Amino acid sequence: MVRGLYTSAIGMAIQQKRLDTASSNLANASTTGFRRDVVVTQAFSDVLAHRVRDYEMRGISTIGSGMLGPMSLGVTINTIHRDFSMGQLNQTDAPFDLAISGEGFFRVAHVNTEGQMTEMFTRDGSLTVSPDGALATLDGFAVLSTSGSPIFLTDGEFMVGQNGEVIVAGEHIATISMVTFESLADLRPFGHNLYTAIEEAVEMPFAGRVLQGHLESSNVNSILEMVNMITISRAYESNSRMIQMQDDTLRQAVNEIARA
Repeated sequence: MVRGLYTSAIGMAIQQKRLDTASSNLANASTTGFRRDVVVTQAFSDVLAHRVRDYEMRGISTIGSGMLGPMSLGVTINTIHRDFSMGQLNQTDAPFDLAISGEGFFRVAHVNTEGQMTEMFTRDGSLTVSPDGALATLDGFAVLSTSGSPIFLTDGEFMVGQNGEVIVAGEHIATISMVTFESLADLRPFGHNLYTAIEEAVEMPFAGRVLQGHLESSNVNSILEMVNMITISRAYESNSRMIQMQDDTLRQAVNEIARA
């Protein structure tokens, strides 16, 4: 009976995490280049059950011979997987809107409060010009060139080629640094629609295309996420009712034993 309480409680915790993930996906459905998260579960490791109290009452300290066998408590969360499949490419005709067709990320500079710069990566190509004249994301992170430095723009028509070449007033300024990775599992979300790469991450040459005047939408299916939220809510309520039923049964059993 207690095992049932544990199983239902674990089920409620998992459904709560799924609900949080689906809510985050839905909230970012309109975020440019956002990638949805998926909660991956696995079977909970079997727990060996022992008749502890019985042997203590008989004055036996060891419980090795009191083993009842394996006891499963349902499932547990294995990982939260990020789905890196492409979103839809939408034409905007705005010169500072860039989208990557294929695999790859823009390389940007994140500067912390201590002035230290860290390279990060994003699929969000909604760009602008910072107050100091550098090409940057809407959150103010400078877009890096292949030389590893910010790209400062001059006055004139702004154009970007499919290979990331930046041309202003007919003059080559720089080439946007873009990269992909041997394994996308080596990326970690940082916030602000940015990703960091672990030390073991292997960078690969960029093989996609840059499309100027386009933006990539998120890969979140709003209808699917809403259906998932309804399903998750029902599963959560079912586990909650099971806990209530088992609690009522335990209470009744205790009352009957007390009367005996």
